[in-house]
Amino acid sequence: MTDEQLLPLRSSAQYKALGHPLRHRIVNLLRQRPATLGELTTALGSTKGTVGYHVRILREAGLVRLASTRHVRGGTEQRFELISRGFRLDEETGARFLHDAALAEMSPVGPGDPGHTVLYHLWLTPEEARALAERLETFDHGHHEDAEPGAEAYGVLLSLYRADIPRLPPEDHMS
Repeated sequence: MTDEQLLPLRSSAQYKALGHPLRHRIVNLLRQRPATLGELTTALGSTKGTVGYHVRILREAGLVRLASTRHVRGGTEQRFELISRGFRLDEETGARFLHDAALAEMSPVGPGDPGHTVLYHLWLTPEEARALAERLETFDHGHHEDAEPGAEAYGVLLSLYRADIPRLPPEDHMS
């Protein structure tokens, strides 16, 4: 996904809308395909009123729009979709926001689950760091429609940042 395909988040209302765990889950569902309130309610195991309220907040923030309507059993069914498949976060707020979002969506790792969280530190030159960042950007972000039947979603949080780790001087090898 290129930067041109991402909606830049510019307002505090957009960050606030995405910051709520249920709204974050709604966005993840709508990344799969447009959906009705009923479909979202069923997938989330929530109530229609609660989901409708959170969809309205996402719409007011300019992140979700009405995709279509159709008449059913004397009423109107609305289908909602994301404005963009992804969002571009500003440098100042983005890392903290993504970190908090990942923590909020993490399920506890159960016995036999393949969950794995680790922090690595790589010692890279600035050129190597840029090359790695470019390589990570080309990584296929995996689309739901390509998933095997029975596949479950797993999150991968990648963050390439210059760590605040001082470097020791070479060890003095005095004999």
